[in-house]
Amino acid sequence: MSDIPEDCPGVGTEHAGQASACQGCPNQSSCQSGQTPAPDPNIQVVADRLRNVKCVILVLSGKGGVGKSTVAAQLAFALSLNPERQIGLLDIDICGPSQPHLMHMQGEEVHSSASGWSPVFHADFPNLGVMSIGFLIPSSNDPIIWRGPRKNGLIKQFLTDVDWGDLDYLVIDCPPGTSDEHLSIVTFLSGIPRTLGLIVTTPHELSLLDVRKEIGFCKKTGIKIIGVAENMSAYHCPNCQCSTPIFPGSTGGARKMCEDMEVPLLASIPIEVGIGVAADQGRPINSNDGVSHAIFSKLVSVFENYCKLNF
Repeated sequence: MSDIPEDCPGVGTEHAGQASACQGCPNQSSCQSGQTPAPDPNIQVVADRLRNVKCVILVLSGKGGVGKSTVAAQLAFALSLNPERQIGLLDIDICGPSQPHLMHMQGEEVHSSASGWSPVFHADFPNLGVMSIGFLIPSSNDPIIWRGPRKNGLIKQFLTDVDWGDLDYLVIDCPPGTSDEHLSIVTFLSGIPRTLGLIVTTPHELSLLDVRKEIGFCKKTGIKIIGVAENMSAYHCPNCQCSTPIFPGSTGGARKMCEDMEVPLLASIPIEVGIGVAADQGRPINSNDGVSHAIFSKLVSVFENYCKLNF
C-alpha cells in the first residue's frame, strides 16, 4: 500500500513488475506472476484485538522537536480527566520513547497475564494505561539500535499482545518523519476505520516543510486528518498575560498551510512555563498553569463531537 511507487504501472498491465518504477517494490514478484498480493493477515488480527477501542488517535509530525509527544501526553491526560472514559496511550517512538518521562513513570515494568501484556496505569489516573518500549529496557540511558523489521515486530506486539481492554480512545505517539514505524502502524490499523490523525507543527517554515509531507503521507495512506495543532505559537507571559511570537511564520504559519492543504487548524498552543512543569511532574496542565488548559479542553471537545457524529 504505502510502499507502492506513485508511477506504478498497475497489476495486470503489460509492464506490471517489469517497469523501472517496479524496482524495489515489495510486490514486484507477485505482479510479474500476475498474482494479486495477499492482504497482511496481521491487519485482521489487530482489528479483532482492538475491536473494543472506539477511536484511535495518531499524533504525528514530520518534524522532530515540535512538542508532539508533549501534545500526545497532554491530550491523553485531558481525555482522562473524565473518569468515565477509558484511555490508552501507546508510544511507538521505538528509538526515542518519551512517554515514560512525560507520564512520570520512569522505572515502571510491564507485567504479563493470560490475556497478554498489561499497560502501566497512571498512579493518579487509573483510567489511563500507557505502553512504551521505555518500560521494557533496563535503563532509560540504554540506546535502542534496531532496524525496521524489529521495530515492526514490536509495534505489532503492542497492538496484538497488549490487553488494552475497552477503550474510548487509544492515543498513539508516533516518531517524527514517515519511516518504518509509520508504515507499520498505518498498515496494521488499515482494518480500523475509526482512526484519526492529529498533526503537530510549529509556526516556522522549517517545521512546515516536513509537516506538509506528513499531511501528504496521511492522505496517500487513507488516514483521516482531524486537524492540525500549532504548538509553540507564541510565548505567553504568566505575569502580564501578553503573547509574543517566538517563531514568526515567514510563510504564514500553520494557518496558511492549513488553508493551502485544506485541513482544519484546531488549536494554537503557546509556550508556557506551566506546560514544562506539568510535563516534568507527569500530570495534566491545569488552569493555574496557563491558557493551554482551556486549549486542550477544546481539543477534547473536538474529538468527542467528531466521534459522536461519525463512529
